[in-house]
Order: sequence, then C-alpha cells, then structure tokens
Amino acid sequence: MLDKRILVVDDEESMCQYLSILLGKEGYKVTTAGSGAEALALMEKQPFDVVLSDIQMPKVDGIQLLKGIKAVDPETPVIMLTAYASEQSAIDAVNLGAYSYLQKHCKNDEIKVAVRNALQLRNARSENVQLRRELTRKKTNTKIIGQSTRMQSVYKMVDKISATPATILITGESGTGKELIARTIHDRSERANKPFVAINCGAIPETLLESQLFGHVRGSFTSADRDHDGFCRQAEGGTIFLDEIGETPHVIQVKLLRMLQEREIYPVGSSKAVKVNLRVIAATNLNLEQEVGAGNFRTDLFYRLNVIPIDLPALRDRPDDIPLLCDHFLKQYWPENQGTVGTAITDEAMRLLLRYDWPGNVRELENVIERACIIREDEQIGLSDMPPSVVDPVVEGGAPTALLGSHVPLEEVERYHIQKVLESVGGHKKRAAEILEINPSNLYQALSS
Repeated sequence: MLDKRILVVDDEESMCQYLSILLGKEGYKVTTAGSGAEALALMEKQPFDVVLSDIQMPKVDGIQLLKGIKAVDPETPVIMLTAYASEQSAIDAVNLGAYSYLQKHCKNDEIKVAVRNALQLRNARSENVQLRRELTRKKTNTKIIGQSTRMQSVYKMVDKISATPATILITGESGTGKELIARTIHDRSERANKPFVAINCGAIPETLLESQLFGHVRGSFTSADRDHDGFCRQAEGGTIFLDEIGETPHVIQVKLLRMLQEREIYPVGSSKAVKVNLRVIAATNLNLEQEVGAGNFRTDLFYRLNVIPIDLPALRDRPDDIPLLCDHFLKQYWPENQGTVGTAITDEAMRLLLRYDWPGNVRELENVIERACIIREDEQIGLSDMPPSVVDPVVEGGAPTALLGSHVPLEEVERYHIQKVLESVGGHKKRAAEILEINPSNLYQALSS
C-alpha cells in the first residue's frame, strides 16, 4: 500500500501539515487542499485512494465535498474529521456515504488504522469491479461475432479503450452493430454497474430533442406540469449513447458541446447549470467530416466527439464472417436444430448468402435467417426459404430484376426509389426528403410501410 495516494482537505494549514507528515511517514503519497473547491478540482484531474476531510469549512463544506467526490468517483472512501465525536454533521456524512469519521484530536494510531482499513475497502471494491469487468467481457465476447481481420482490429480497440473515460465516435453503415459495440464498451468499463442510456437523435422531433436530452423544469412549456430528468441525468454515473448524432440540429449541437466541455447541462426553462458525470459514446452512419465541410455539423463538436474513432466494417467487406453469423442466428431462432451451419443450410443457399451484397448488413442477415427458420418446410434451409430481395438482388446500376415486371405494386417501386436516394446522400433523411420534394414524415412513412 506504499504507493497509495491520500488527499487531505482542511482550511487549517497546520492540520494539513500534521496529517501530511503523519501519513507520509507511513509511506503514502499525500496531497493537501485548503478548501473543498480545491479538493474537487484535484479529484477531477487525478484519482485518490482515500480522502480525509474536515467537515466545517467555508463555502464548500465537508458534506458538499463528500457529495462532489461521490459524483466523481463513488468508490473513493472518505473519512470525515470533526471537532466533536457526537457532531450531528459527522453522523449525517456517514449516512450520505462517508466511510467513517474521526475526532480531530484522536490518537495517531486511530488515524493510521482508519486509513489502512479504508484502503483495504478500496482494494476490495477495485477487485470486485475488475472481476465484474472480466466476467462481463467473457459474456459479451459471444455477442460480437466475427473472426475477420477487420473485426479483430475492432476487438483490440474495444479492449484498449473500455477502461478509459474517453469519448468515442463509432462510425459505420446502418445494421453493422454500432449500439452493440457501445454496450460492450460500457459493460467492460468501471461504469458497468451504472446506467447505459441509448437515444436515437434522428428519431426524436427537433422540438422535443432538447427536453429529452437535458430535461425540463415545471412550467417551461405548456405541458410541462412537473420537472423532468432528461437522458443525460438518467445516465448519471454511467454511459449515454447518442445514436445518429449527425442528425442533431445546430442548436442541440451547441449544447452537446457544452456538456462535453464543462460536464454540465441546462434543463429547458432553467438558468441553473446541472453537473453530470457520464461517458459519451456517439455513433453515425454519415461521414461527419463531409457534414462539417457542408456546414451541417459543428467542427468543434466533431473534434470533441472524435477522440477515439471506431469504424465498423460493412458485412460485404467481411464475407468470411457470414457463416459464423449464420451459425449464431441459427442457434437463436432454430434452437432445436443440433447440426452445424453446414448441415442446416444447403450449399446453394450458403453460396447465395456469400454472394449477396447485404446493404442492411448484419441486421439484414439476422432477419433473413429468422425468416428462413420460420417458413422452412424441409430439414435444411434452401433457396426457396430466401427472400426475393436476396434471390433476385439489385442489377448493377438499376433496379432489382423483380421490380422490372409489369405487376409490381407502385408502392414498392417508390420505396426502392427512396432507398436509392437515401444511399446517394449517405443516409441523410432530411436531405433525401428535400431531393424527393416530400415531407420528411412522408419519407419515414414510406420506408416503414
């Protein structure tokens, strides 16, 4: 325990010196702070294994400091120092999560024992967190399927960054598994026992997005009959996953930037900042650098988000993983089948799956296998169990041959045209709606019908 870091907080310089000498002789690395505000600033910059703090201090007192420490690192043991053993504020501090309290003029041995026991608690908590992380890692390894070189690079990156607090930007086409990667990173981090809150920024109307993200206070708008915690506060201590971040309007981008820089938010209708302790993982199927160049996305927000980028490969770029994914989905949707993917799917059907371009990526493959497991009539999944879109794929540069017949419903042709326009603008729904000269709500309706 000789390398353990102790933070001593007291507005009396003599008390800081006394504890610094006493604990320094025990081999601990001691840092002192003369105020609660200074202590919180130090906690933001570096971790401490134990904090000893006076209760009675001006401005930020010991109770306020305790709450701030628990927001930064809930696992840090805090020992409160009080002038009187029966002081009510010391008892309140323990009820709020302090490890223990000591009388200021207690014996040196009592201080040493209290610090030693607090360090043992800290070590036990750290070991439990590490054990949970390892168990979760083994559990989540089976969720991410793929042995291709591209996916191996993704796995290595996830292993490196999960334990860090860094902001992450996950890019990739729709259906490549961006949320799954985000959940895996959260599950392997020290925040694993805290909330993982996912929000699709492109699916919430612009008028509601700010309130959903940052919350609102009562009376801030007509239907606000009570205070509401937004997703950011619901993710306190954990991770917030901002999917389709490229779809957020500029007014929200400004407020997300402030949250990333200052770690604080303003609920709608409030002039008071609220501190938040969370990790941000964002995802997009757009090229954000192009969006920045086009003026659709803020440059400063892009660089704040793009601290650690992870690019997920499209399924067509890792065809070697298709049999593995098929085997995984077969076990999920055809559990009574005891064979392997080679015996469950005919050679002709597998060749078709390997040849298909998979514009919907892993999500589309899952849907195809689920459908085949439901409608199959033979002991193997064959060509007849494949959907027309896979059997008769898009002709290079044109429509699927299935759409060239004379009896195809007009709605299907329109849906295909909308999808092609969406692909041409990188999935940007608002821009596609402008090109098609239709209302965005009509576009969503056409795609979901």
